[in-house]
Amino acid sequence: MTQPGIAIVVGVGAERGLGAAACRRFARGGLHVLAAGRTAPRLRAVVDAIRSDGGVATPVVADTTSEADVVRVFDVARDLGGALDVVVFNAGNNRIAPLTEMTASFFEETWRVACFGGFLVGREAARRMLPQRHGTVLFTGATASLRSRPPFTAFASAKAGLRAVAQAMARDLGPQGVHVAHVIVDGGIDGERLRTAVPDFVAAKGPDGLLDPDAIAETYWQLHVQHPTAWTFELDLRPAKEPF
Repeated sequence: MTQPGIAIVVGVGAERGLGAAACRRFARGGLHVLAAGRTAPRLRAVVDAIRSDGGVATPVVADTTSEADVVRVFDVARDLGGALDVVVFNAGNNRIAPLTEMTASFFEETWRVACFGGFLVGREAARRMLPQRHGTVLFTGATASLRSRPPFTAFASAKAGLRAVAQAMARDLGPQGVHVAHVIVDGGIDGERLRTAVPDFVAAKGPDGLLDPDAIAETYWQLHVQHPTAWTFELDLRPAKEPF
């Protein structure tokens, strides 16, 4: 019996979040999903929900800033025996701090999660996908990928760096059969994080004022199934109400 293809989603947290939504969508597409993140109970909840719907999923506790952890995630995928079809890098830490009060450790930690982690994941994806000459690597970007403003100095620098990593990968790997895409999420995501941290902001946005994580995940799926004569490198997603 042929092993199903594998999707790795790095940066999986709450069930109502983009990482979990991406896991669900790729599982519905018939892939064995590896849900990678730092919190075991949250990963278990996501995986259990997928399994209850008939999908196949495996939780992998990992820190995206640890090279050993990232390599281990890909080794788990290798040991499952199927082709590595999709890798999604969704880790991020959108924290704010005024420039004059920002510590060096704050800036570096933000970069390590949102940019360095993306490099580690992207590098391992390339190493595993190039010999098979196919696969899709997707990076979650943000408004800050293209423009910076205070107090998002650290986050924007990291996201801009991640975009540069993704662009270089796309130019390098595309001719060799690996599709690399960068998705700019230009607006708030209607997930647990925003609803818990800033409920007034969520309420002020009103109906359809935030991005639905399942809708974003559907776009990720569509990027994965694009024909190689019409691959997208970058697209931006925002609610119809969002000014830009």
